[in-house]
Amino acid sequence: MSGKAAIVVVVGVDTHKATYTLVGADAGGRPVGELTVRATDAGHLKALGWARELFGADLVWGIEDCRNLSSRLERALLDAGQQVVRVPPHLMARTRASARTRGKSDPIDALAVARAVLREPDLPVASHDDVSRELKLLVDRREDLVVHRTAAMNRLLWRVHELDPSHAPGPSSLVRVNPRRVLGAWLATVPGLVAVLAREELAEIGESTEQINALERRVAARVRLQARSLLTIVGCAELTAAKVVGETAGVSRFRSEAAFACYAGVAPLPRSSGGIRVRARATRSGNRQLNVALFRIALTQTRHPGPGQVYYQKRRAAGDTHAEALRRLQRRVVRSVFGCLRADDANRAAASQTTQRFCELQRFPELERINDEWSRALALHGS
Repeated sequence: MSGKAAIVVVVGVDTHKATYTLVGADAGGRPVGELTVRATDAGHLKALGWARELFGADLVWGIEDCRNLSSRLERALLDAGQQVVRVPPHLMARTRASARTRGKSDPIDALAVARAVLREPDLPVASHDDVSRELKLLVDRREDLVVHRTAAMNRLLWRVHELDPSHAPGPSSLVRVNPRRVLGAWLATVPGLVAVLAREELAEIGESTEQINALERRVAARVRLQARSLLTIVGCAELTAAKVVGETAGVSRFRSEAAFACYAGVAPLPRSSGGIRVRARATRSGNRQLNVALFRIALTQTRHPGPGQVYYQKRRAAGDTHAEALRRLQRRVVRSVFGCLRADDANRAAASQTTQRFCELQRFPELERINDEWSRALALHGS
């Protein structure tokens, strides 16, 4: 967003699984229109037509950032060339609480979303990024499978403990083929329903592990192709790099690395009152998934020789606690990650332009004209 002065009308959207509630607000935050549509393709077209007819083309869409609920509408608006701003739910709730309107309803929430966009001109702007979306889908799927496999492992361990504790394998060993084969051979000799259920869960663990390994190989191949710069950072392997790219959802939408750090929840919160300054504290806001990925990078750097470890030791020597020194290192990691993301984004753009020029060079207009004339001549001869 370029600033509040550029905004004429903001359409706030409160998203639900079945419906979207839209409320238009003028530059002063006053409601100027309201509509509820179904969360379908027809509803998307109706919402877009309503907004264009009522407010014209000069408008901004503010959508409550509930990705699973709002992603389809967001993509539809971006495909139509609309400007879309993501409003965090906690910011919408604070804006609603500060309003004079009492109660809670879908129109009240949608108006609060629109007013939040007007109050905060630096909210993240939604954008299309096929690479980040693909990596996010793959990483999320892998994490779901890991959770499912962990639950199956826990159930299996308790069943084996009930049958014979001496045959209980180590929890981490079940991800390998040989320990599963040994356990399966023993379970085949044990009668009873508990052994039957244990064999089924063991097979389930094997299937989940195969899917997880296949996803990891696919993610690694995509990251090595699309995010080479990130892999040069110490502590950032393929899965972590994929997590960073997927949660960033397009680095071009951040105006600076400071804005990126704030989005990741790494920027420290100032604390002062009456001339008394308190040590900056950590914040629980921001994208926690991205924050965890950055934390893993920082923690790994503290354990391996390099600039990260030197800086961490320097902060500890200066009196910082482990958590404080790690937070400071994490903030430095953000700077490196942001630079690598921008470099990878520029490389992808350059590669896309090169491919487009190559495709254009492969065209031979004169040859195409001759082929068209020859085809028409054959058609006339055949008739």
